[in-house]
Amino acid sequence: MDWLVTTATFLVNEILSVPAYLIGLITAAGLIALKKPAGQIAGGAIKATLGFLLINAGAGSVVGSLEPLGRMIQGATGAHGVIPTNEAIVGIAQAQFGARVAWLMIVGFGLGLLLARFTPLRYVFLTGHHMLFMATLLTVVLATAGLPAWAVVTVGGALLAILLVSMPAFAHPWTKRVTRSNSLAIGHFGTAGYVAAGAVGQLVGRRSRSTEDMKLPEGLRFLRDSMVATALSMLLIYVTMAVVHLAKSGKRAAFEAFATGNGAAATDVGNYLMKAVMQGLQFGISVAVILFGVRTILAELVPAFQGIAQKAVPGAVPALDAPIVFPYAQNAVLVGFLASFTGGLCTLALLAWVLEPAFGLALVLPGLVPHFFTGGAAGVYGNATGGRRGAALGAFCNGVLITLLPAVLLKVLGAFGEENTTFGDADFGWFGSLIGFAAKAGTAGGIVLMLLAGAAVLAGAILVQKRVVEPGWD
Repeated sequence: MDWLVTTATFLVNEILSVPAYLIGLITAAGLIALKKPAGQIAGGAIKATLGFLLINAGAGSVVGSLEPLGRMIQGATGAHGVIPTNEAIVGIAQAQFGARVAWLMIVGFGLGLLLARFTPLRYVFLTGHHMLFMATLLTVVLATAGLPAWAVVTVGGALLAILLVSMPAFAHPWTKRVTRSNSLAIGHFGTAGYVAAGAVGQLVGRRSRSTEDMKLPEGLRFLRDSMVATALSMLLIYVTMAVVHLAKSGKRAAFEAFATGNGAAATDVGNYLMKAVMQGLQFGISVAVILFGVRTILAELVPAFQGIAQKAVPGAVPALDAPIVFPYAQNAVLVGFLASFTGGLCTLALLAWVLEPAFGLALVLPGLVPHFFTGGAAGVYGNATGGRRGAALGAFCNGVLITLLPAVLLKVLGAFGEENTTFGDADFGWFGSLIGFAAKAGTAGGIVLMLLAGAAVLAGAILVQKRVVEPGWD
């Protein structure tokens, strides 16, 4: 049995949880199905892999740029609490449940392909790291509830498979508004925030112009370049927070904001301010790298996916990571990030003043990384249906969701709820809480309730697919 565990762990940790490898293999499989020459197969797979590595490089640089900003905000506001970070909580859980996570993810991925083949939900979820995150969440919730290992793997695998095909379907009516095609779907467990943003955009955005049509004075024409606009906006945010942090915390504490992550501590006030300027500019470059990586992947993956659609899953639609929608409305990404972060701050105040004293919910600090990626994508969805107002108010709702839902989720994580971090994106919050409270009914009752919840999600997704997506709802 040891070799089976070792093999499963290797497949999950070294291949399936690495989006770059998964995308490369999928691209190669599609090109093979299209009977392309060996050189074109290798070249397409490598280029798609490199595109994802570009996204990873940009995302890593974004994370590094946001670290000192997060410390400055905490120093300026004095807020302390749980910071949702998917990678951190997954790392903690892997130490205890690594083997069960591995098997659950393999079972879920396989069942997901079967559901894509034999149901109307023709979505193939290709965001490997989010599959790993959801597999870890389900393992933690089910194991904490006292279910035996076999139930954790089988029930959790079935629930994961349902989510892999269902969540892209729920978002797809709005995804088609973003992409103006049916060739791509969103494969990211922040779907509840994107659906909320799209719906809010439709409610509030009548006659609101797109974020991409902002009229600028002649002297500000340079801001039409999204890379320049993003870098300048973040530069102003960094410098403003740096000044506030310096005024409130003093030189010694403020200078230490840059002591980890991206470099050494600042040496004087001038050096401190210029480090803030540099991080703002670095943020703009990081976003540009992400956008280039997305375009590189699309150029290779979409044509190759036709092969998979023809062979394994007829009519299959690739479901990809959140940044895949960034190029469709680049100004909306920045608007969405800022609005989502504002929503997080407002919800944090609500938690502190009302919900924590009344219900014992934890204080969830707005993490800049989830607010950038999910908030940026929510801004794109809100803009697609409601222009500027939709982008701002839709992303604001996303910020509320990814602050409030993790606080509820902590109630069902057992000992893991006492960590200083938790799962951050919206779908982890609502689905993890739903499954966690159902699991409290005991082994038999809990399994029945969880499977019923999963069946309801699957049925709802099929209904959306048949009644909304396929007829071409607008």
